[in-house]
Amino acid sequence: MDAKATLKMLGGLLLFLGVMLLTPVPFSLFYRDGALPAFLFSSVVSLAAGGLLFGLIRGPIRLSHREGFGIVTLGWVAFASLGCLPFIFSGTIPAPVDAVFEAMSGFTTTGATVITDLESVPESILFWRATTHWIGGMGIIVLTLAILPFLGVGGMQLFQAEVPGPTADRLSPKIQDTAKMLWGVYFLLTFLEVILLMVGGLDFYEAICHAFATMATGGFSTRNESVGAFESPFIRIVISVFMFLAGVNFSLHYHALRGRVRSYWRSQEFRFYTAVVGLSIVAIFFLNLPEYGLSGANGIDSSFQVLSIVTTTGFCTADFELWPSLSRYILLFLMFLGGCAGSTGGGMKNIRVLLILKHAKHQLFRHIHPRGVKVVKIDGKPVPDDIMQGVLGFFALYIGLFTAGSFAMAAFGLDMVSAGASVLACLSNIGPGLGSVGPTDTYALIPPAGKGVLTVLMLLGRLELFTVLVLLFPSFWKR
Repeated sequence: MDAKATLKMLGGLLLFLGVMLLTPVPFSLFYRDGALPAFLFSSVVSLAAGGLLFGLIRGPIRLSHREGFGIVTLGWVAFASLGCLPFIFSGTIPAPVDAVFEAMSGFTTTGATVITDLESVPESILFWRATTHWIGGMGIIVLTLAILPFLGVGGMQLFQAEVPGPTADRLSPKIQDTAKMLWGVYFLLTFLEVILLMVGGLDFYEAICHAFATMATGGFSTRNESVGAFESPFIRIVISVFMFLAGVNFSLHYHALRGRVRSYWRSQEFRFYTAVVGLSIVAIFFLNLPEYGLSGANGIDSSFQVLSIVTTTGFCTADFELWPSLSRYILLFLMFLGGCAGSTGGGMKNIRVLLILKHAKHQLFRHIHPRGVKVVKIDGKPVPDDIMQGVLGFFALYIGLFTAGSFAMAAFGLDMVSAGASVLACLSNIGPGLGSVGPTDTYALIPPAGKGVLTVLMLLGRLELFTVLVLLFPSFWKR
């Protein structure tokens, strides 16, 4: 791997982070919350580190797929390592392990937290938590490609290494234009949600924090009771709608804004995603009848929690651990499933699950008709063998990491349900799980070593496993 290219890109990323660390300053000044020095010191550290790295390398750089994997992984680690500084300097989260956990949870849009009383935290710190979501939702590298053309790289290797899904959709021949288009759609939807939440009664601060967390499918809230603290059905419905949109491939949103609305229904993954969401809502609505009855609250809470879990947002309006067992099992399945490829959601992605189901059907067909010729297709197009092999490999790794992580968390003293749920919640970038990490709990009581394991799993889940795991092979580092 070319160290010069990697260092220069890391320097550019840290310069960008240093600027972003100043965005909470207006909120700190307005609320006089005492966190201003924490952001100023953090910004200086990030700018100094970025300037040093960027200034050391002269001339243009060229990237191969190796540099792409290395820069993306190391960039996200660097963002979490320096993005946690406001938590430490402000005294909100003094323990470094906990602070890195919180920052990684933010940037990877996981939404798992170690803070037990959110409403006692300075407003600017909570805004920074929401901002980490928004930056990480569409992708640190994708944003950098869109606004930092001075780095002088084509960026396709970086784009492919970061964008979630089996393949990376290009909306334009130039990768910088694709990045700008995706972030343009992301910004527009976020802006619309902020306006609607303010119409529903939230002030600008809470509206923008929850819009950032919704569109990034992150789930960090400003309230201890999450969205459940807002009694307004309008606010819950607005957030539900935007969670659904955030779980859809953003390329489809772009095409729809260009007038090609039918592109939604032409996408087999979108149809599958919509069907799963709809069936899950109906099933949980009827399963929850003994508790809620035929009420509007049943419909809103059932819809909200299904969308929150399947899109891996992690907001809560109800304690779903009190729901019937089958309702919880449906939510557990949705935790594995996640959003669509090219969305801000985590999990295995609907397209992979759909391809695995099609592949299983294909294998049954071959057993019945050994001489028959049939290929797996998506949207009427044959799926290349390398894509199918990648999907199967991803599935095997995902289950393997879930199993190994569950054993590790059980070794740290968690009960069986909490161990598996904490791993799944972090690997799928969801946040709340079951057991001691349920919707009304935090990750504060997990031992430091356990938080370290979960921090790594959050990164693996956000960068789709392969981008991180290839760095563990010695051959990767050889020229």
